Amino acid sequence: MAKQPNFLVILIDDLRFDEFGAGGHPYMKTPHIDRIANEGALFERAFHTTPICSPNRASILTGQYASRHGIIDNVARDAASHRLPNYHLALQKLGYETAHIGKWHMGNDGKPRPGYDYWVAYDGHGRLNDPNLNENGTYVQHRGYVTDIMNRMAVDFVTKTHDRPWSLFFAHKAVHPDAEQAADGTFRMDGYRPAERHKDLYRGCVFPRKPNMLAPAQVVQQKPAWTEAFALKESDAARTMLDAIHAGEQEEIRLRACMMAAVDEGVGMLFDALASTGQLDDTCIVFLGDNGYFFGEHGLGPERRFAYEEGIRCPFVARFPRTITAGTRVDRLVMCQDLAPTLIELAGGTPGTQIQGRSLLPLFAGKQDDWRKSFLIEYWAENAYPWLVGMTYKAVRTDRCKYIHWVNRGANGELDELYDLERDPFELQNVLRQPAYADTREALQAELRDLGSSALGL
Repeated sequence: MAKQPNFLVILIDDLRFDEFGAGGHPYMKTPHIDRIANEGALFERAFHTTPICSPNRASILTGQYASRHGIIDNVARDAASHRLPNYHLALQKLGYETAHIGKWHMGNDGKPRPGYDYWVAYDGHGRLNDPNLNENGTYVQHRGYVTDIMNRMAVDFVTKTHDRPWSLFFAHKAVHPDAEQAADGTFRMDGYRPAERHKDLYRGCVFPRKPNMLAPAQVVQQKPAWTEAFALKESDAARTMLDAIHAGEQEEIRLRACMMAAVDEGVGMLFDALASTGQLDDTCIVFLGDNGYFFGEHGLGPERRFAYEEGIRCPFVARFPRTITAGTRVDRLVMCQDLAPTLIELAGGTPGTQIQGRSLLPLFAGKQDDWRKSFLIEYWAENAYPWLVGMTYKAVRTDRCKYIHWVNRGANGELDELYDLERDPFELQNVLRQPAYADTREALQAELRDLGSSALGL
């Protein structure tokens, strides 16, 4: 039997698919993250299926859709988050030492969860500076910048002596701004805070405008379901929160890039630590985000909750020389749920029948036939942003098209949306009612029903 690999999964909060160097960011420099892609695989079409923090984190760890695992929003579902069928439970049975370091945020308490031998987390979103960390059940007050503190803890874990293979789930707070979250899920934003040494990075840099960065009045011409939400977004309370983080402005994009500098430094530290201890090529390294983010596309920001590409596409790169050829590029539809079965299979186990993702090992080996042709996207409206109440949807994304069904908007699907992504990659032209797409619409509606039933296990 081949030696069981170590697993290092690095998760970033709110990072878009194009918010790192190898992903195509126009000015952000992430040489160490790019090294994972250059020496491994870059998944060009990786996706989140419920693009907000808690549900998608639970989907990553369980390999399940949110409608199956039950973490459907960011409200404090503490009890449920202690009962998740987390893939680390399977790894423990396969002989692994398991660890979680960083943001948990499935349930708002930072207490240890089942499946981990070593635990460091914090309540809710935590703080960017001077965090109070729960270390194996005891809260410890720290001083300093949270990304730097987490980086050192991760390095300490991988460099200590291990008598078993190990799996570290390393979840950064970056690039999420400081925020206070109430019990009902609403937020008070307190802004992006890079490390002091990075605050002036990228000064004057500009993120190019995209064709779909439109004003709300232009958006609703093709997306009428948004009419009420955009009107509510102009309230004084909404503007106060949005202004606190420079929502939709170049400064927001720049500050997020500055925050990523400390993350990339940490990836470099981990490469050095793994190399110095002889573990580098025996460790499968995966880097990904927990949801997307809008920079003003479709009039949206600071949302990440919606089924347009910027909200659901994920940065996803992996390095493991035993099975991944350097420079591999994969264009198949990959979901965050695919991580759990992949790691279980690499560890020598068999993914349980409750897992809905698929192992990526065939794609690692270049076998891209017989792969999924579609996946489900689902979102349940919550109270985080008052203007989004009622914006529940179910959607299906295929290789070529996307159909979005607004559950509480319009009658008989009249406000739904259909996009031909091959002809319209920026999702500007809603072709729902065009006669030429009638058959496509009916096929996608049927596919959505089938995927929804399958996600529930029906």
